[in-house]
Amino acid sequence: MQTSNGHTPLLEVTDLVKHFPVKSSGVVRRTIGQVQALDGVSFTLEKGQALGLVGESGCGKTTTGRVITRLYDPTSGSMKFEGTELGQLSSRQMLPYRREIQLIFQDPYSSLNPRHTVGKIVGTPMEVHGTVPKKQMIPKVQELLEVVGLNPEHYNRYPSEFSGGQRQRIGIARALALRPKLIVADEPVSALDVSIQAQVINLLQDLQREFDIAFLFIAHDLAIVRHFCPEVAVMYLGKIVEIGSRDQIYNTPHHPYTQALLSASPDVKQAAIGGRRERIRLEGDVPSPINPPSGCRFRTRCWKAQDICAEKVPPLYEVGGRNVACHFAEPLQVVQVPVVSEGSTAVSAK
Repeated sequence: MQTSNGHTPLLEVTDLVKHFPVKSSGVVRRTIGQVQALDGVSFTLEKGQALGLVGESGCGKTTTGRVITRLYDPTSGSMKFEGTELGQLSSRQMLPYRREIQLIFQDPYSSLNPRHTVGKIVGTPMEVHGTVPKKQMIPKVQELLEVVGLNPEHYNRYPSEFSGGQRQRIGIARALALRPKLIVADEPVSALDVSIQAQVINLLQDLQREFDIAFLFIAHDLAIVRHFCPEVAVMYLGKIVEIGSRDQIYNTPHHPYTQALLSASPDVKQAAIGGRRERIRLEGDVPSPINPPSGCRFRTRCWKAQDICAEKVPPLYEVGGRNVACHFAEPLQVVQVPVVSEGSTAVSAK
């Protein structure tokens, strides 16, 4: 499928579904339900661009990344990479595409084999795919280590000899080894100290510009996503509820869940002017993905919910230049509220 510009996007995901079976206990294990981890996820990603995927824990962000990289097989739906459908390819047929699509794991401690040296970890993808002659392997690995800000002489060291930030750089070097066109970054800095997070994010941005790599950036830190990604998609319970540009999502969120999510995030600008933003507190717990609510999945916690929300699943409507899955999508009403400090006002949401 071509876009309105007449070209094929790098990655096109349409109605992606991933269900995990729930088995009964006992000798004869029967399937008694399905965990609906993903249920109709759709988005496109252009070459060299970055799309942020945000939402609370358990919403399906990591599952989306692992289905796209084919660590999980999709239940249904379409995943097209440069026009080629990936969902039905066998492991052998997927091999060429694994060179083009790489994954940076969340945990830099468990994602590196402690028994392998850094040279072995970074060099294995090139060895498996045969992209670098054996005689050139060591210089190539040392070059990659230097690209990500590590000492090339540490080629023979083991992961246990490195800090968390350095380990994540090793993981990034491994992902870069095959010069991919797309990197799925699954919470790449969440396990790192704040002082190291900025260094890794800046490194990823430099690599994106230098090698023209597209990123699917999965994170729960809204500030990092805003800094890194021009496009942002918000997920809730296996569905994308709002997707649009960075300014649209952060400045004028239309979906109630997006508004609640952003209200819980610290606002540096408001803190600088002495203002405050009222926190939108959601009642109840996130429903179970085994038995999600009918209609809109957010309706059980939404203050705008009406009868139609239980009867009809809202599609991604185009509202205000972005797509929103809500029957009553509208920007948050912002009013000025006086505060104690003299001569200043605060912003709150109603």
